Amino acid sequence: MMTRTSEPGIVARQVRKSFGDHLVLDNVSLTAEQGKILALLGPNGAGKTTMVRILSTLIPADSGSMRIAGHDVVTNPDGVRAVIGVTGQFSAVDNLLTGAENLQLMADLRHLGRDAGRRRVTGLLEQFDLSDAAGKLLSVYSGGMRRRLDLAMTLVGEPQVIFLDEPTTGLDPRSRRTMWQIIRELAAAGVTILLTTQYLDEADQLADRIVVLDQGRIVAEGTPAELKGRIPGGHIQLHFAGPCMLRSAAELLPAAVPDLDQLVLQVPARGTVDSLRELLDELHEARIDVERLSIHTPDLDDVFLAVTGSHLSGQAEENLTPQGAQQG
Repeated sequence: MMTRTSEPGIVARQVRKSFGDHLVLDNVSLTAEQGKILALLGPNGAGKTTMVRILSTLIPADSGSMRIAGHDVVTNPDGVRAVIGVTGQFSAVDNLLTGAENLQLMADLRHLGRDAGRRRVTGLLEQFDLSDAAGKLLSVYSGGMRRRLDLAMTLVGEPQVIFLDEPTTGLDPRSRRTMWQIIRELAAAGVTILLTTQYLDEADQLADRIVVLDQGRIVAEGTPAELKGRIPGGHIQLHFAGPCMLRSAAELLPAAVPDLDQLVLQVPARGTVDSLRELLDELHEARIDVERLSIHTPDLDDVFLAVTGSHLSGQAEENLTPQGAQQG
């Protein structure tokens, strides 16, 4: 087991990268503490995969400083490679080998030794629920099994930091949730994880902190709750049995938006218990009966739509742009 440093798992400062005249990363800074999951979100072409490739020493940055578990990416790339694992968007397994043979190959490449390698392979097969399929060729593995094996291969060297670039792409909902549980367990064991994903619910479920990239720049960052809390648009939908009660409620609540076809009144709300209680008390005192209600609070989809693209709303941009980030 490697000695762990007290430094954050990932620290990147003012990272820039261009391909020709195309600026891909524009002064991107981020930090992931040990044992935490940092999700990197953004539309296609935002720079997510480029950032992962730079931090994992696959390509150089044009400028900026980066440290992984205390090792400098520029001056000590071998030290970085010794403490990281990388799982890309597509499984990097050998279809001509069995699951156990894939893991043993990785153990041999890590120079674990015969006995230590066998113990590590057996342990990972059990951890990822692949023991029954250990002797089978990859051609009979399902997509979820292949992704689990791919992640298990990443863990052969017991990395301190793992880069997961869209690890659940193409998986069915059950397999995705299995991967989520594995990722949570890794973080609980102290592994730092940088996750890129196109699934916003995945980031909401897993991430301790989220950074949103758009056109190579950070346009929002914070915990999932912080980001959702800064977006306006929370509301309560009141459903009525008939149009009379709906009209009465609309007259009582002038800021609300009625839908006569659906017999629904959409009432702007802060999403707090007190605001909901005040609304219901007001309706009760006016003797207005509500058949049922539903509460909508902004989710990461709302955040994503508000902060990405070329048509940012002024309020969303002001609320969500991190302090110190450049505007423009």
